[in-house]
Amino acid sequence: MLIVISPAKSLDYKTPPVTTTYTMPDMLDEAEKILPKLRKMKPKQLSELMGISANLGQLNYDRFQTWHQPFTPENAKQAVLAFSGDVFQGLEAPTMSEEQLQKLQSKLRILSGLYGVLRPLDLMQPYRLEMGTKIKIERSADLYAFWKNKITPKVQEAIDESGSKVLINLASNEYYKSIDTKKLDAEIITPQFKDMKNGQYKMISFFAKKARGLMTRFIVENDIDNVDDLQAFDAEGYVYNPRLSKVGNPVFTRG
Repeated sequence: MLIVISPAKSLDYKTPPVTTTYTMPDMLDEAEKILPKLRKMKPKQLSELMGISANLGQLNYDRFQTWHQPFTPENAKQAVLAFSGDVFQGLEAPTMSEEQLQKLQSKLRILSGLYGVLRPLDLMQPYRLEMGTKIKIERSADLYAFWKNKITPKVQEAIDESGSKVLINLASNEYYKSIDTKKLDAEIITPQFKDMKNGQYKMISFFAKKARGLMTRFIVENDIDNVDDLQAFDAEGYVYNPRLSKVGNPVFTRG
């Protein structure tokens, strides 16, 4: 069983990592093909391209200028410890044991606009580049075109290594679209998380993102390999809702 999630815009490079174990990203050569285009842009151009503030445009300009290989623990950090957005707040990787982090390493992949596919313990230098960013790279019209034929085989390889032909999709639509699912040899399960609002169960972005992290941790902590066992997920008040669930789309509700 393999899980895929999205990266986060929020990063934490101030907190020391809880482990000295690390691996290197598999697709740095491909990332090197993207960087020249980004380095040529001025901060204002980056702000306009990414729809971000002038301060964030300057920050990411500086990041792209200083990004360089080789990655070391002094200039980079393990991806699952560097990302700090909603999904990662639910996952709480810094509180995991060394054994749990190793399980996470085999069960989880993080999709990325710059790095393609990251394992949790892959070293990562700070960046911001969403998969949906409209930027041409070499002959590719956008990042989807650049990455799809590279990301898909990597995901399949990880599924094969997991020993179970199941992909748990906990990524956002923006990042999930970077995988050519028609070429995957796997059963795809996409859990949904909904909260009660105004008398109806609705997906509320912040809560749903955090729940994806909670589900990832649940799978690792409980060594889940059987899809049906996902129904036992009950973190922070969520419970399996058979009435709303469909084949391939288990729904968890609360409130």
